[in-house]
Parts: sequence; C-alpha cells; structure tokens
Amino acid sequence: MSGPSSLFDDVVDQRIEIRRREMNVALTWCAVLLLGFVLVTLDVINKGLLYRFDQFVADLSRPKLSGFTNFLVLRIDDLGLRWITALILLVAVGLISRRFKSFRPLNLAFLSLVFLNIFVGASKIFFGRCKAKEDFDICMFSDGMAYPSGHISNALVTWGLFAYIIFRYTHRAPFEGLKLYWLVAVITIAVGAVSLLRNTHWFTDLLGGMFLGGAILVLVVAIDRFIPSTRQPS
Repeated sequence: MSGPSSLFDDVVDQRIEIRRREMNVALTWCAVLLLGFVLVTLDVINKGLLYRFDQFVADLSRPKLSGFTNFLVLRIDDLGLRWITALILLVAVGLISRRFKSFRPLNLAFLSLVFLNIFVGASKIFFGRCKAKEDFDICMFSDGMAYPSGHISNALVTWGLFAYIIFRYTHRAPFEGLKLYWLVAVITIAVGAVSLLRNTHWFTDLLGGMFLGGAILVLVVAIDRFIPSTRQPS
C-alpha cells in the first residue's frame, strides 16, 4: 500500500476557497433548519395549526401489532435508538479512520454525538412534553421527554454523517463519491412512520426532531469544511 499522503490525492478538491464555499452553504442550511425548529416549537407552545394536527394524528385508530410484524416494527424503531446508531457509526468510522490513517472521521462522529446529547437532550428537558400516548391538556413543560424526538434526530444525524463520511472517503475511482443520502432519507422516514404507528411521538415531535437533527448534521459538516488538514484530510 502506498504512503498515507497518496491515499488522499484524489479524495476531494482541497482548495481553501472550495472548502469555504461548502462551509458557507452548510451554515446557511443550519440557519434555515434551526428556523424551522423554532417555528414548529412556537406553533406547539401556542397551540397553532400543527398542534391541532398533532391531536388529529394521535387520535387515529391503530392496528394491534403482533408476531413478526411487531418484531419488524421494533427493529425499524431501533434504527433511531441512541446506543445502536452510535455503535454502528463509531465502528464504521473507526474502520474508515484506520484505512485512511486519519482520526478525522472519528472526531466528526464524536462531535455529532456530543451535539446530539447537548442540543436534543437539553431541548427535551427544557420543553418537558408528554408522550402522545399520555395525551393530556397541559402537555408542554410537564416533565416529559417527548419533544423533540430523539429517535428521529439520532437517525438523521448518525446515518447522515455515516453517508457524508462514506462520500468523502470514496471520492475516487471507481466510486467517484458513493452517495448514500437516499438511504438516510429512507431510514429517517421509516423511523418517523414507526413512531406514529406506535403512537410514541406527536407528529411535531418528529418534525422538530428532523429540523434540529438536520441542523446538527450540517453544522458538523460546516466544521469539517472549516478546518483543513494535510495530515487528516477529508
């Protein structure tokens, strides 16, 4: 195997102006997604249109799951479970880090997990929303942990970062940047659908979780593009 530097000869365009442009795009998306989270939150607190839609979705009749169907639904739900997604991400980026002799993939993974715990965890504690199954009148600021959905935030951030790192480190022939963003969309939507099917989250929990999780993901991408390194490129 050739030396470490040659591994990155054709990874991505490392010019500083390209990196800065990518960083600015990511920061713009981060601001847009944060605005979306704020608007959803204000609607829920003020019992707006989305809040009323929450009530409609929560009151829908749901099938009773059993056997293999229940097993399958629970396994899909696991794709947004914190420890499972974190373990898969860390193992995958650990292998990539070893292959390319760079700690950057591991650093980005740890950073995303820290952001998830700080921003999503703090939001859950602050808003204290009850679960959809409990459904009582004073639902916000009631010491619950439903808003925003940690499951869908976990799914979007961890699988999204996994796809981003795969893209960055396969940007060479014959892959030319393996794009797995479709897989992130499928997993995120599936986790959200299962949460609604099981009535474990309000619709706005999931919407808020997607906005906040998306903001965290593109913030990590912005940080990656902001910090160039010849020893640990991406």
